Amino acid sequence: MSDLKEQLSLLGAKTEYKQDYAPEVLEAFDNKHPENDYWVQFNCPEFTSLCPITGQPDFAEIRISYLPDIKMVESKSLKLYLFSFRNHGAFHEDCVNIIMKDLIKLMNPKYIEVTGIFTPRGGISIYPYANYGRPGTKYEALAEQRLSTHS
Repeated sequence: MSDLKEQLSLLGAKTEYKQDYAPEVLEAFDNKHPENDYWVQFNCPEFTSLCPITGQPDFAEIRISYLPDIKMVESKSLKLYLFSFRNHGAFHEDCVNIIMKDLIKLMNPKYIEVTGIFTPRGGISIYPYANYGRPGTKYEALAEQRLSTHS
């Protein structure tokens, strides 16, 4: 248990909310079952960011699903990371891709996908989807298959 406390600094500490995009708050811990393929899913129904042109707020539900390998993302750090987009100017598609790439850098998962279900602005909803499967593995084929059948 003490090893886990050394890996994670946010649990049990006073919560400090960053005022702009802060990938440095993400923390990972060791997966106790790296030999198993299993899904981990997160749903953030209150995601907000800013339009980089108008500064108007954008609201979304962000869904993250991944197959962990050696490392897993700690949920409080993920919450603080997603919250850090609140004052960050980025298009919807950019947010989804940034989130995915930051999580790949943090964990090096076998597979990951991120979906943004943004509420309508100007009468149009945007639902960007990005995924990744580790190159040269069956997970790369999974990513190709899921992307080609995504709707």
